[in-house]
Amino acid sequence: MSRESISKKTCEVLVAVLSLENGRLFESEDALFGAMPELDSMSLVALLTALEEKFGFRVEDDELHGDIFLTFGSLVDFVSSKVSAAEIRGVSVFPRG
Repeated sequence: MSRESISKKTCEVLVAVLSLENGRLFESEDALFGAMPELDSMSLVALLTALEEKFGFRVEDDELHGDIFLTFGSLVDFVSSKVSAAEIRGVSVFPRG
């Protein structure tokens, strides 16, 4: 799956989970956690769950660190790494929805 596709789908998930304006776009350098009042600790859990469901991967507790949510780009990097790892293991990763 291309990074562009992952970025687009990650943006869609972020907009849906945070109930942001439809069509909202994010740039790689856009700050997330700490900069967006909608993105608090509770919404982080919902965001991770939605990403797991959308991309078909699992996030383990020991994989989580604050740097993942600093910017939209760092979030896309994390999702990309999870998707790539699943593809390497031969796990079929198909975006859902």
